[in-house]
Amino acid sequence: MVTAQAPVDVIALGESMVTFLPARPGRLADVPSFDRGIGGAESNVVCALAAAGHTTRWVSRVGADGFGDHLVETIARYGVDTSAVGRDPHRPTGIYFRTADDRDTDAHEVVYYRAGSAASAMAPGSVDEDALADGRILHLSGITPALSADCLALVRHLCAWRADRGPLVSFDVNHRPGLWKDDAAADPSVLLDLARGADLVFVGEDEAAAAWDITGGSDAIRAALPEPDTLVVKQGSRGATVHRHGEDPVFQAALRVDVVAPVGAGDAFAAGFLSATLRGLPAAHRLRHGHLMAAAALTVPGDLAPPPARAHADRLAALDDAAWETLRLGPGWTERVPEDTEAEEEVRTP
Repeated sequence: MVTAQAPVDVIALGESMVTFLPARPGRLADVPSFDRGIGGAESNVVCALAAAGHTTRWVSRVGADGFGDHLVETIARYGVDTSAVGRDPHRPTGIYFRTADDRDTDAHEVVYYRAGSAASAMAPGSVDEDALADGRILHLSGITPALSADCLALVRHLCAWRADRGPLVSFDVNHRPGLWKDDAAADPSVLLDLARGADLVFVGEDEAAAAWDITGGSDAIRAALPEPDTLVVKQGSRGATVHRHGEDPVFQAALRVDVVAPVGAGDAFAAGFLSATLRGLPAAHRLRHGHLMAAAALTVPGDLAPPPARAHADRLAALDDAAWETLRLGPGWTERVPEDTEAEEEVRTP
């Protein structure tokens, strides 16, 4: 007798690349050596969720090369199912180099070598749709449709799943201007159409302004995106607002964090929100778990950080507003603390 397996909690589709990080600060031209890591918005999300105790799967394509081996092996070590990752014998695995500086500063440099990559050849029919459908949540981002016309067609297809689709579709707009400007026919406004087909959407106020010329705050973005059941508008250092059908908008302030490296926070926020969504927590707690996961990423050097223990995060998320607003999180805050420790004593306050 065959027993049906429970669906995976979260499945993510998207490109992951090998990333080379400078061994010391400075311009890429001046750095003599680099440390190897991995980078990919969608794989970051499922790695963080797996570390938090959820079952996850990453669906993608990589080259039949050593960098592809490294990506698959590294992501699998987080506990992510990589069995649906295809290997392309004709196209390479993407790589990129970046400096350690904040992406929003003039000193930040990033150089991608992803044109013609294995992942950019993903298209409808080239990936295992059964592996994508067998989950509670399917997570996509606006990076994938910018890679190629075939990738855009694939994401359109997945966002168009309707009554017959199994998972809730989560879409992080993740607008990257550099990916769109190289193709004169490309238009980031397509991200608005894709988002309209999703059930849950993450978008920053800055992204909505840059990609769609929408200003006026979260209410204006909601007016342009009425279709998704849940819309999460990220408002930078102020916090985030969630809009849900039939409910009043809910805002939660961001945490004050001693930042070590300003990368990976957006993916971590999505992971925290999705984790709380899977657990059926209230909207305010979903936002707070997003902020806590983002704080974990901001207080380590790389994109991925060990998440706080669930009980630890739950205690912090349950603080009253005054206590929440006095939290200041620094490196090492995610380490497990004794069960009888009061939440207010677990972090440094001003």
